[in-house]
Amino acid sequence: MSALQQGGTALKAVLFLMLAILCFDAMSVLVRLLLPRYSVQELSAYRNVVGVLPSLALMIYTRELRLRGTVLRITRWRLALLRGGIVAMAQFLFYSGIGYLELATVSALGQTNALFVVLLSVLLLGERVGPWRIFALFLGFAGAIWIIQPGSDAFSLYALYPVGAALCYAVSMVTVRMFGPEVSNGLLYLYSSVAAAAGAFLFAALTTQFTPMASWADMGLILTMSLVGGTGVLFIMLAYRMGPPSLLAPFGYFGILTAFGVGWLFFGEAPIDTLFPGVFLIVGAGAVIMWRENRRAGAKA
Repeated sequence: MSALQQGGTALKAVLFLMLAILCFDAMSVLVRLLLPRYSVQELSAYRNVVGVLPSLALMIYTRELRLRGTVLRITRWRLALLRGGIVAMAQFLFYSGIGYLELATVSALGQTNALFVVLLSVLLLGERVGPWRIFALFLGFAGAIWIIQPGSDAFSLYALYPVGAALCYAVSMVTVRMFGPEVSNGLLYLYSSVAAAAGAFLFAALTTQFTPMASWADMGLILTMSLVGGTGVLFIMLAYRMGPPSLLAPFGYFGILTAFGVGWLFFGEAPIDTLFPGVFLIVGAGAVIMWRENRRAGAKA
């Protein structure tokens, strides 16, 4: 591939990531609008059941996902289903955070995902962590604590929701590496998405009652919220298949700015005192991790 083609592919990867961030912002706004009338459990169930359709449609169209015979078999199918349950829990925690916190605060605390990925890689995969990564872990968690402010009058248990969601998403990301190359991304996604949909629907059925749709407008908002969320996941998948994480990770922090803008535009939120300076520590920790990843990749090349 020529340098020009590589540059074009990298640009497309960044574009897909930006589109994913905008999709998730739109989903967050719709969740906030719907929460007064529908529970978190209901919205999470709808999102996981309906929102998988865009990704499945594309994977079937590209023949990455083939619904034929033994192709659907996975040796570690229990782990694949468990990942789906963890994703459903992450979705529930994320939506819960949206209901009580400013959108920019949810986005900033969600960036702790990169820190949990490093920590879980050590605990679950036995990876070695050098002093720079250890420094990044402490720096990022210090930033999260600064935003959460435990022990102060500003502290809220609800601030733990997006951190818990980040932990669950990190578990899902790290456990992907426990599957061999013979398991396709499409098949693994099928297992996790079906399990997430089933888990979210079962959790909602056991913990709340489904509210009758108040109007056709609400039905349209829920359908849009689910499809937009699923499309965001699709864009994320396309972005990371086109470009390396070292290229895309810095652009992920763009989501903090867009969430801040969307929260201010639709809900009049401007949590400057809450976010700063803790958000700088979280972003700095992610930058340190990506810098080390680039150094390691360069050393291996």
